[in-house]
Amino acid sequence: MRIALATEGPRLGPDALAGRPLGGAETAFALLAAAFLARGHSLDLRAGTEPPESRDGLRWSPLAPGGPPTDLVIATRLPRLFRALPRGRRVLWLHNPGNYLRKPRHLLPLLAARPGLVTLGPSHSASLPRLLPFRPVEIPLALAPPFSEGAAPRPPPPPVAVFTSNPLRGLDWLLDLWTAQIRPAVPGAELHLYGGAATYGGDARLAARAAPVLARAAALAGDGVRLLAPLPRPALAARLKEARVMLYRGDPGETFCLALAEAQAIGLPAVVTPLGAVAERIAEGETGHIAASDADVAAAAIRLLADDAAWTHLHRGALARGPGPSWSDIAARFEALA
Repeated sequence: MRIALATEGPRLGPDALAGRPLGGAETAFALLAAAFLARGHSLDLRAGTEPPESRDGLRWSPLAPGGPPTDLVIATRLPRLFRALPRGRRVLWLHNPGNYLRKPRHLLPLLAARPGLVTLGPSHSASLPRLLPFRPVEIPLALAPPFSEGAAPRPPPPPVAVFTSNPLRGLDWLLDLWTAQIRPAVPGAELHLYGGAATYGGDARLAARAAPVLARAAALAGDGVRLLAPLPRPALAARLKEARVMLYRGDPGETFCLALAEAQAIGLPAVVTPLGAVAERIAEGETGHIAASDADVAAAAIRLLADDAAWTHLHRGALARGPGPSWSDIAARFEALA
């Protein structure tokens, strides 16, 4: 097949994943493109305005109209990208909550292109405007190495909780729970925070908005809070294997939550609340807990930080569940849309 893919994000190949922290959409684009190439397809990748170039075996061209017809045309996030793509079976690959598609600047090119829609799961599909005359196909994300390789069982680690998401997605809430309820019940516990604007391309606006909560976290060293730099996936995986539990409230903007999927794949139990899509990443009572209240979050976190048997049960459950489909599996599901 000949497949065209377009993004307004950076031109990234799979090798970039080992060298820098990246967001989920950028990671997914690079790995889907690599999977298509490995499956023998001819690729037409388009991004930016720079001249054509190759990165990590992927050939990139500028976003510009024209080119020979293709079997499958995939645009990420923005319907207007179809204007800079050749003819073919069109698919809009959504990553953000779908309510933005009701805005005229997105809705009009969407109606003009009439693509198939791909969402990441049930919660994501529910975010689409009801007025759209399209029914989405749900295709989840797969994981990047080393998370895609799973992990071996390990003994209970020290009482270290981790947070790896955007600090604007509930970190203030977590710091409140940690200082008021969790740390007093487990005095030796630590909360390690891996999150910041570097994960999202060094966005200056995000950095400015996140600065107050990060400053608060930095001032809580006496409560066991450790503010750490975002890490590339291989280094992050090594740190997560030394942790005890991932704590995350979730966020209405979560349409998949790759951070939770990665943590679960290497056997790290998690405690979340049912916000956004995060509950879709957890098997309640088997790999983690979906808490109904703040008090339930604190109680579950305390138990996992202090109770080796409770931790081992969820650790083994997460490992048994495994990392899920491969990127080759995901590519095959996209191919079926042609």
